[in-house]
Amino acid sequence: MDRLSPLFARFSLSADVFFSGALCGVADFPNDKGIGILHVLRRGQLRVIHANGDTVDVAAPALLFYRQASVHRFEVDDPSGCELVCAFIDFGAGMGLQILRGLPQFLRVPMQDIAGVQPTLELLFAEAFGERSGRSAAIDRLVEYFTILLLRHTVEASLVQEGVLAGLADERLAKAMMAMQLRPDEAWTLETLAVAAAMSRSRFAKHFLETVGVTAMDYLTDWRISVAQGLLKRGKPLKAVAPAVGYSNEAAFARAFARRAGVSPSVWMTSMQA
Repeated sequence: MDRLSPLFARFSLSADVFFSGALCGVADFPNDKGIGILHVLRRGQLRVIHANGDTVDVAAPALLFYRQASVHRFEVDDPSGCELVCAFIDFGAGMGLQILRGLPQFLRVPMQDIAGVQPTLELLFAEAFGERSGRSAAIDRLVEYFTILLLRHTVEASLVQEGVLAGLADERLAKAMMAMQLRPDEAWTLETLAVAAAMSRSRFAKHFLETVGVTAMDYLTDWRISVAQGLLKRGKPLKAVAPAVGYSNEAAFARAFARRAGVSPSVWMTSMQA
């Protein structure tokens, strides 16, 4: 059961590598962009110091992930330094923000805990330390793949206790969430979603809210609007988009869209085109 592919199709993950190479001494990361940062450490050891004074010693190979703006410092005592790649990670809006909900602010994962990562690690650093054509684009795409591996690991290892990823890690809730994702046009009710999860209505509603952080019907609305935005971007007319995401008419869809996006579909499309 592929729990993540429908989700990944609904947010615009992008990586922007800003450092690759050997790091010696001290490096500060103010993260003034206000988005996530991923550090891929291949060789060496470093000490992470956070703004509150907490310190973490990290040995390679490891992934270090900050889900949003977070000031931190690296200290490397070894004169030979350590090898790493650092990138800004932008999940976009909409479902991207839903994915981040529940993730810890700082996540450290030893590389050996992530299945199948070693070939990609070698390829990433071969590109990072090389001078081949298209190097910048290649390492950005490889870091995006590392981010997907990290998110997959958080689900498979149940590293998050709340949010969309926590819901997808739950065997019963995942069935209902995937049903919504695959069939947003269906006339879902709390009762039919509970049946998909093989739970009673009351237990499903309570467990969904406690785990995902929003009600099942609110999640359904968020998902439908996210799907609708993708269809609108591809040029689908409003009259075709509304029924494709479960709304009987354009007016009902426009009201739901405005409640979630803050503007009407037409105004939102104008802003996207601008």
